[in-house]
Amino acid sequence: MLSVCEHCDAVYLKTALRRAERAYCVRCGSELYAERAGQYEALLPIVLAAFIVFLISNAFPIVTMEIQGQSTQTTVWQSVVVLANEGMLPVAALVFATTIFFPAAEMLLLLYVLVPLALGRVAPGFGLVLRAVRIGRPWGMIEVFLLGIIAALVKLSTLADLVPGMALWSFGILTVLLALVLRVDPKGLWDQAERCER
Repeated sequence: MLSVCEHCDAVYLKTALRRAERAYCVRCGSELYAERAGQYEALLPIVLAAFIVFLISNAFPIVTMEIQGQSTQTTVWQSVVVLANEGMLPVAALVFATTIFFPAAEMLLLLYVLVPLALGRVAPGFGLVLRAVRIGRPWGMIEVFLLGIIAALVKLSTLADLVPGMALWSFGILTVLLALVLRVDPKGLWDQAERCER
């Protein structure tokens, strides 16, 4: 198996490494690959937990607002519908894409790849799916959405009584879980796929 340096394009014959060992390029000194046998195993439960929390985040209200005895609450999906009905289709589409579509697609695609790997198989279209995850990853902006919600709540707190909903807390947990997912290098998944194909 060959390994190509991402920085200088030098090609090396890949050799087996011991746990926590890394191989470096002789020409430029950048890391070529590392032994990440256990890394993908930790990823599956994190992605599964993130998907469950994502479903909770979209099923429950973000906040309940009480003004002069009247109470109103909304979910993420309801806010997208309201934006669309108010004639703000580009904003509604952007909110839908960055807070619902791309995060859900990334988690589902990762589960599609990780579950077969855990069973010792490689999912059909493995490489294509990982490329799709890599392309779509910058468009999932749960953390930006969460910061926007918090900023809006701070401004609205002087006008109304606000009660944080379950979705607000679950969005916070989801942000942490997705940050953990981003820390895992996809190279470990390729390494495991190579082991499964042997």
